[in-house]
Amino acid sequence: MAIARKTISTGLTLGATVVTLSTIAVTSLGIHSRGQALFEESPKELVDEVWQIINRQYVDGTFNQVDWQAIRSEYLNKSYTSKQEAYKSIREMLKKLEDPYTRFMDPQEFKSMQVDTSGELTGIGIQIGLDEKTKKLTVIAPIDDTPAFKAGLLAKDIIVMINGKSTEGMDTNAAVALIRGEPGTQVKLTILRNNQQKEFTITRARIEIHPVEYSQKQSPAGNIGYIRLKQFSANASKEMRDAIKNLENKQVTGYILDLRSNPGGLLFSSVEIARMWMDKGGIVSTIDRRGETEKEVANGRALTNKPLVVLVDKGSASASEILSGALQDNKRAVVVGSQTFGKGLVQSVRPLGDGSGLAVTIAKYHTPSGKDINKHGISPNITVDLNDKQRQDLWLNERDKLGTLADPQFAKAVEVLSKEIAAQGSRADKN
Repeated sequence: MAIARKTISTGLTLGATVVTLSTIAVTSLGIHSRGQALFEESPKELVDEVWQIINRQYVDGTFNQVDWQAIRSEYLNKSYTSKQEAYKSIREMLKKLEDPYTRFMDPQEFKSMQVDTSGELTGIGIQIGLDEKTKKLTVIAPIDDTPAFKAGLLAKDIIVMINGKSTEGMDTNAAVALIRGEPGTQVKLTILRNNQQKEFTITRARIEIHPVEYSQKQSPAGNIGYIRLKQFSANASKEMRDAIKNLENKQVTGYILDLRSNPGGLLFSSVEIARMWMDKGGIVSTIDRRGETEKEVANGRALTNKPLVVLVDKGSASASEILSGALQDNKRAVVVGSQTFGKGLVQSVRPLGDGSGLAVTIAKYHTPSGKDINKHGISPNITVDLNDKQRQDLWLNERDKLGTLADPQFAKAVEVLSKEIAAQGSRADKN
């Protein structure tokens, strides 16, 4: 989510949560009770409140070449007799911006979004978003060890039907409403992969996400620490800290940090985790429509300075790109794998009067060297691409090979880490 310092302690989401790939700051600005009172007088007040937030905060001062003042006149001249009518108009109004990340959430959707970032959810465990170029409903990544993951869904799959209903023109809120449901019930997804349609019938479940897995591994590089970060959820920072401290006690000689298929999560989590690896340097900067920049930097409290290799792929998005970009730009880590997803827009999430919420794009974020991640992503220092069959075999059919020398990207990471450890040892000898 957003990076504004006044909001960073309240719960920022950068990522795909389980709804859409977005960088979000959940802010609490004391508007709930005021908005509630206004809403009880007239649903029109809620429409105007949304318009006002966009007018003040939207990242593009031209509103993507939309006459935003004319939009206000159009929608405030309507009569509203129910909140459902107001919701429909708000969604129509926002659609004119042609920004898939600026979206309205009714009270249930808003509640679900907040639950998603807390580390547990109900559904199939999939992050989805609208591709900015094609406007197609696209899989960002399935969450590890969830029903969607076990069924074989992959990053970049295009969802063309949900329970037989076409997703053409469907926004993420509508898609999520169809995909979510009670544990034990099923949803049927028709996806397009490499111009071929595939069907998946997936049973929904209650999912608890443990974001960090770690182990020490004997390798040609010696005793190394392997940490897999699945999502930047609320407890990721604590789990990462515990993992690093435990592995430091075991005197590992270096680390591999695996961010593959990590779709993002909370911004403060990505910043805190970057600080665990970096003693100095910038982490991320955001630029709003006035050109003003907010920066997050290291604070001199790194837990280790041992050599680090970061693994990424096309399912690594948003907060993953912030972390890998910061480590790469500061030459703290060598990045290995595939080009990342490419999501560099920041959304702020605002609660509205009746318990609904609004995510509005307020800024774009850059890596410390000034690279704009949006639509491009992070380019690895060393590219090791896997085709879809290799990825599916590794992540689903032959899962025991993940994070072993039978995993081509991990094997390259070990090779690179061996060289980094040797180089650090050589520098230490000279000193």
